[in-house]
Amino acid sequence: MDATSAETPQSPFAQLLENCRREYQQVQTELKEIDLLIKQTAAEVERLVQRNAQATTRLRQIEAAFDTVPREDIREAYTTVREIQQRLFTMRGQLEKLQSDQKNLSRYAQLLRQVLEVGQSPPDLPDAAAGGLAETEAIPPIVRVIEAQERERRHLARRIHDGPAQSLTNLILQAEICERLFEIDPEKARAELTNLKSAVVKTFKEVKDFISTLRPMMLDDLGLIPTLRRYVEDFKERNEIDVTLNITGREHRFATYKEVTIFRVIQELMNNARDFSQATAIQVGLDIDDRRVRVVVEDNGRGFEPTELSAGPLVEQMGLDTMRERIEMLQGRIQIDTQPGKGMRVTIEVPLP
Repeated sequence: MDATSAETPQSPFAQLLENCRREYQQVQTELKEIDLLIKQTAAEVERLVQRNAQATTRLRQIEAAFDTVPREDIREAYTTVREIQQRLFTMRGQLEKLQSDQKNLSRYAQLLRQVLEVGQSPPDLPDAAAGGLAETEAIPPIVRVIEAQERERRHLARRIHDGPAQSLTNLILQAEICERLFEIDPEKARAELTNLKSAVVKTFKEVKDFISTLRPMMLDDLGLIPTLRRYVEDFKERNEIDVTLNITGREHRFATYKEVTIFRVIQELMNNARDFSQATAIQVGLDIDDRRVRVVVEDNGRGFEPTELSAGPLVEQMGLDTMRERIEMLQGRIQIDTQPGKGMRVTIEVPLP
């Protein structure tokens, strides 16, 4: 018998260890890259802190000699301070996100290392002949759960940074402008204060909406369907997008974790239709029977090349991997159909009970 035919195929356990080993090496590479980015970003933050101090000092000097300084110089000084502070806030947000990613990846690397250490310790391994492989096959779902959690955290951090955090930064800048204008031009300061009040009300509403989308209280009390009806109405009012909700089958409650997952996926798909597809109309269909839940979310947006949604930055930005992980963990399936200029249609089926 030749050497090729004598080779023994890898067992599922050996394949698992090899996959974990490769993943561990990849995570270590990513950690090194993140460490370098953290150092570069921290240096940029420090540089911006110094520039901000210099620009603020310059602005105070101009204010002290307001009557003798040209209007153009005053305007330029205010603009410079505002731009530096905006850039500083953005870079600090990036630094915090990188540090969070580093922490999460380190935890993931530690888990992988523990799996490898257990796998390379023969006395601790279960006997495959005695059915021990069933226990080792439980490891991949655990890893998938952790990966899904970390992706969700990154996605949430990005939404906070791009939404409420940016709005609060603008409020701080407007408040500083009002404070300085009261010493220079009280009439203009009062007008700016009115704008600030409107911005505060708008930001407060954004924060309330953001908190509500994180965990609607109705979901626990009343279940998926009433919560979804309320969410669709609120979404239409906030975004001026035509949303149609069609519910068929037998309306009944099922496992809370399944209700939460389905609601989250529908919520994310509607947000994607607004933010990425630029849709003006969304159709949400929900069909429930005793055996399964079927969801169809369709929009009239710009659509995408299928390759765009199989890999690349858009996949993470839209949270598609996290959606897929969630549905697959419920033994369900998800199908995405899209073409440029023809919108996007997402079909989901989750078994019951």
